[in-house]
Amino acid sequence: MLAIGLTSCAQKKTQQNQEQPQSEPPQKTLVAYFSATGVTERVAKMIADVTGADLYRITPEQPYTAADLDWRNEQSRSSLEMKDPSSRPAIAGKMENIKTYDVIYLGFPIWWYTAPTIINTFIESNDLHGISIVPFATSGGSTIDKACADLKAAYPDLYWQEGGLLNQATEDSVRAWVVNH
Repeated sequence: MLAIGLTSCAQKKTQQNQEQPQSEPPQKTLVAYFSATGVTERVAKMIADVTGADLYRITPEQPYTAADLDWRNEQSRSSLEMKDPSSRPAIAGKMENIKTYDVIYLGFPIWWYTAPTIINTFIESNDLHGISIVPFATSGGSTIDKACADLKAAYPDLYWQEGGLLNQATEDSVRAWVVNH
């Protein structure tokens, strides 16, 4: 009788284990960002802290100076880059092992209502197919809508998620935003 009882319990436990859903392995996450003045970097670090993600700074080969970033000067470096759709500022270094990530939070400041062209350089320098990409941005007054639409139009075969404008972000607001992605 004891043997029958033990066998019955063992079968029941096996059935329970089979009925329980298999948990998915945790997703490997990267926060890749470009920040010219440190504002986007602050938000990127918060996202990495909240998600436990790796952090990668998209660093221009030639750093931007204050004069380069003067949007009021039509001859400034950033103005000229944004006027030229083929502009692809060089990035210092190369992102290694990008295909090991399942999710990439891709951050940038909004320049001329869209993503800086160095973001195109990053996308075109890496094989992002099969990776879920969540854009986020900071801005002094623009929305992220045009930037997201431009990126989706330029790279329609990538897996884009809804983006978010994270101005004046706090750890709590970042946590709430991440939960929705």
